[in-house]
Amino acid sequence: MPVEVVAYMLSDQNINRRLQFQLILQCAPLLKGIKVACITNLERRHCRMLGGILKGTGITYRMLAVREERCLVILFREKEMERYLMGKEIREFLKEFGYVLTEENDGHVCEPYPDLDRVFGRLAERIGEASRQNLCFPHEIGVFLDYPIEDVRGFIENGGQECLLAGYWKVYHNRERAQMTFLAYDQAKTSAVNEFLTGKSIQDIVYRPEFHVA
Repeated sequence: MPVEVVAYMLSDQNINRRLQFQLILQCAPLLKGIKVACITNLERRHCRMLGGILKGTGITYRMLAVREERCLVILFREKEMERYLMGKEIREFLKEFGYVLTEENDGHVCEPYPDLDRVFGRLAERIGEASRQNLCFPHEIGVFLDYPIEDVRGFIENGGQECLLAGYWKVYHNRERAQMTFLAYDQAKTSAVNEFLTGKSIQDIVYRPEFHVA
């Protein structure tokens, strides 16, 4: 994608159009239904526009951090995120970092129940802790962004060094699978950007599961 096109679109004086392009550029794999979530960094004064931009897409968001005039936002589909967090491996991993993904009744642990407000509240808390320690992000954030757990663990164990491949994330296991995923993400971005440049809105571009029933 030509750098000139990206620069031009991100300088568009129409704020709504510029925000749509930013979301498409940074979150295309989520919009196209091949990723559970994505994060983006927005100007604080523009965050209030997100609801309107995402209306009708099935995608929602939570604000994770506010620093000066910037907001860190995570975007996702609620039902898909709930199902994802109910996975046993995901639950056990996040439990190591203080996340509560089960519901208790009279002291007995019941079935997994991902309260998204509680979960993202904990993630926001962890981001605040990382910031105070001069770290970019808490390491487990990769799991929320649909990175393979073995690669998130590999990043933690190796301090982010000695990876097999670096792309959308740092890969420590199964290079071939990661390369295929990176390619799918690139294709999603190219497709979404091209659709937007032909005049389609996010509502036109986004993948809606209810419209793709076999």
